[in-house]
Amino acid sequence: MKHVSIVTLGCSKNDIDSGQMRGVLDESRFAFTDQVEEAEVIVVNTCGFIDAAKEESIDTILDLAKLKEIGKLETLLLAGCLAQRYPEELLEAIPEADGILGPGHIRSINEAIVEAENHEKPIYASSLENNYLEDARREEVSVTEYVKISEGCNNRCSYCIIPYLKGNNRSRSMEHIVDEIRHLVENGTREVILIGQNTTDYGIDLYGRYALVDLLKALRSIDELRWVRILYAYPDHFDDALIEEMKDNPKILPYIDIPIQHVADPVLKRMNRKTDRRAIENLITRLRSAMPDIAIRSTFLLGFPGETDEDFQEVLDFLEAYPLDRAGAFAYSREEGTPAATMEDQVDDAVKEQRVDAFMALQMGVSEALMEKHVGRVLDVLITELTEEGALGRSYLDAPDIDGEIVIYTDKNLSVGDFIKVEITESTAYDLGGDYIEHCK
Repeated sequence: MKHVSIVTLGCSKNDIDSGQMRGVLDESRFAFTDQVEEAEVIVVNTCGFIDAAKEESIDTILDLAKLKEIGKLETLLLAGCLAQRYPEELLEAIPEADGILGPGHIRSINEAIVEAENHEKPIYASSLENNYLEDARREEVSVTEYVKISEGCNNRCSYCIIPYLKGNNRSRSMEHIVDEIRHLVENGTREVILIGQNTTDYGIDLYGRYALVDLLKALRSIDELRWVRILYAYPDHFDDALIEEMKDNPKILPYIDIPIQHVADPVLKRMNRKTDRRAIENLITRLRSAMPDIAIRSTFLLGFPGETDEDFQEVLDFLEAYPLDRAGAFAYSREEGTPAATMEDQVDDAVKEQRVDAFMALQMGVSEALMEKHVGRVLDVLITELTEEGALGRSYLDAPDIDGEIVIYTDKNLSVGDFIKVEITESTAYDLGGDYIEHCK
């Protein structure tokens, strides 16, 4: 029996795809292992979104290819977005690679491995419109799990390659999502993070309406589910009904990730974003009016073609006028095959980096001031790690991997996965610290 290992790069959506690949492995022929050194077959689930992600994917592939000489590795399959985008080029440039498995062909992983073992160099990259594999249950379940509610994207932002790699928005049925979350909760999950390329577009293809609010209402009935967190909620279809459900539903954390990208209207127009600065400011005002303690996270894309000093200054002014709890910035990456790649007035790389640095310096001060306001509050905290001082954890303020954490000082006997109450006594620009009070009921 051959041992198969899956190496995952990129975003949390890739984590789910890797879990599905594992779920459909033919157990009569393949055994999964987390140890790449022990695997005869390695699948690299790549990311192809921006230059840095592509470079990481290539470096990882080349490092793993060395195992063909010094380890057990016999077959190296390339999966994910980069493989979908450049299948023939990758096989030609990296002779150690034995085949391609695009995101639309997860169910074909067994056939791809067999064909690669027979030196056929398979390329499974024709389909973009795959449906979610509802029969691929996750066997290993954690207290926090991501749940994909849709795939693909109907937006055509001029800088983004994702719709060309993932296809149009395809929503999972509400029944399938609720069923999966029930399965996760029955096996120990307490926090669910809803993701998709654009979660506010959920349901438009299935139900003829934007139905994220209906999905959230359906989750009320899952008793042991404590926290629901929403990521990647584009601002253009974020209506008052969704805000009211977030406010009234006790399972929905007052936390939202809204990819704003920019606030200067000329830049937003060239980006082909379906919003403007006034609408963005109005949305933030409505969210904070309904939920004064809400944590708002966003990302900004700086150095877009034609972005002037005045456009960039608008972003900095916006950060000061509408301080965001969590915000990151990325330099625009000129992606082949996108409209923005051929636009005039490309911004110099040095200028892009200067703007990113200036943004992050300002945001650090904004975040520090906001975090200080939490001192004296009592927050519910999920324990994620035990330490000599006590533990580390996350509150509603913190999504895993991308946000901060809370240092808990205590000599109490805690366990990973516990929910406890913590009195916040200290803060930094991104993290908090505090004392254990009691376990949550």
